[in-house]
Amino acid sequence: MHRLDATRDHALGLFRIVIGFLFACHGVKSLFGLLGAHTAAEVGTWPGWWAALIQFGAGSLVCLGVGTRVAALLGSGSMAFAYFTVHASRGLFPIENGGEASVLFCWALLVLAFTGPGRFALGSAFAALRPRAGKAVPQRG
Repeated sequence: MHRLDATRDHALGLFRIVIGFLFACHGVKSLFGLLGAHTAAEVGTWPGWWAALIQFGAGSLVCLGVGTRVAALLGSGSMAFAYFTVHASRGLFPIENGGEASVLFCWALLVLAFTGPGRFALGSAFAALRPRAGKAVPQRG
């Protein structure tokens, strides 16, 4: 085993926290008109408000490490949708069509959907509280 393998879960956990936080910030910007936005998306408008809701919800869950794989897959899919419906028609490469953030979030979240949350995930703490299958739970009474 390579020396760096011991730190893989820690690095993955930090990567998840940063990606989730940044993705949630995009949602906050569009949902609430904060963080440099001039206006908030109008509630219920397609696709802007719904995309922002996915960004905020999935980004928060990924950042916290709760339901990471499902949230990351949803976020990744939303960024692929955004790239192909908004950016791709403006040019071949993301650098020329303004789609760099969509592509980076899409692939970073897809990696997390396959690898899981790594360390520092709240989902692991919740899992420790659940009774294990096949393990007897003491009965009271």
